[in-house]
Amino acid sequence: MSKTRFSISRRHFLLGGAAVGGSYLLPGLANTVWAAGSDAPEKSTVKVGFIPLTDCAPVVMAAVKGFDKKYGLTLQPSKEASWAAVRDKLTSGELDASHALYSMIYGLQLGVAGPQHDMANLLTLNNNGQAITLANQLKTRQVTDAEGLKKLIDGSAKGTYTFAHTFPTSTHAMWLYYWLANAGINPFEDVRTVVVPPPQMVMNMKIGNMSGFCVGEPWNQRAIADDIGFTVATSQKIWPDHPEKILATRSQWVAENPHTARALTAAVLEAARWIDASDENRRETAKTLADRAWINTKPEMLEGRMLGQYQNGLGQQWQDPHAMRFFRDGEVSFPWLSDGMWFLTQLKRWGMLKADPDYLAVAKKINRIDLYRQAASAVGGISVPGSALRSSTLFDGKVWDGSNPAAYAASFAVHH
Repeated sequence: MSKTRFSISRRHFLLGGAAVGGSYLLPGLANTVWAAGSDAPEKSTVKVGFIPLTDCAPVVMAAVKGFDKKYGLTLQPSKEASWAAVRDKLTSGELDASHALYSMIYGLQLGVAGPQHDMANLLTLNNNGQAITLANQLKTRQVTDAEGLKKLIDGSAKGTYTFAHTFPTSTHAMWLYYWLANAGINPFEDVRTVVVPPPQMVMNMKIGNMSGFCVGEPWNQRAIADDIGFTVATSQKIWPDHPEKILATRSQWVAENPHTARALTAAVLEAARWIDASDENRRETAKTLADRAWINTKPEMLEGRMLGQYQNGLGQQWQDPHAMRFFRDGEVSFPWLSDGMWFLTQLKRWGMLKADPDYLAVAKKINRIDLYRQAASAVGGISVPGSALRSSTLFDGKVWDGSNPAAYAASFAVHH
């Protein structure tokens, strides 16, 4: 993929960089060193929500390692109980920004994840690192893969088996639905689905409330450690290097606090780069996140899968080439328009959108590539792609590149 390094003038920053389609090369823009004064953040303290998951790492480490101070901010991470709480506090302004589900933010923009709000995605926080866990009771019935699950469900009354995800328009709902549908299981007709906050997944499986769930780490690893479940599929098996969490805020907040938005993006971006710089940094991050203030678990619940060291609870172990990544030379962090558009195709596929939206226009409105470029320039040494679309092949062989989203959304045999 061709990459071009960008520098953004302060004038372009003040204009907001509204045009984000077409060519992303803006000639004639000079390097600007951001400093105090007129370029200083409008807000000195920024409250950023997070859910206790491994992929909140860039937000937490930006505060813990002092990257926020470098850009004139004090970042206050705020632990939240559920994604619904994140949605409500983000849209009400109680939170300035948040670690957020990619497709939740798109759902809010279109009014299908709650009351409509114009939203903004400042950068992608991570790729990969989620999983689908099945309860050990299924293992005792020789169900260890999607095909076995399909046979079990076919031999039972509809709705007998319950599966949990984290929010109606969550990334986890999309991974779960995609995986079930690929096996010929309709997630809206053949099984029952419920919403459970991530920290409550393991306990709910333990007491028998569900046969499976899709969630982020460390809760899949925790199910194995507690001997109540096993990993039947990782999300990166479904889509290698898929988009996952984002740093989200309201569009109005960006308009009111453009310098703060740029500084916040830069601080979190630099933290993401630091985490991915070495396994030593990943171990330090795992140890930090395990603390009671953040995830409140043992470091070993986090460290293995952060390092790509997987075992599935069925006796298999592997080094995953597509484990959770936070930066990967900027490939992770860039807010690809095609990533956002993919989630829209799935919202359409599953009937949450009644008609095809203007896929590209929605993605351009939410994904603030203009701010990302400014932040990348402020951090320095970060390459920005020359195109905002990328091509990916999912595990069913379908290629997604954003070129014809309506046709892609209509191409699935199993839909709702």
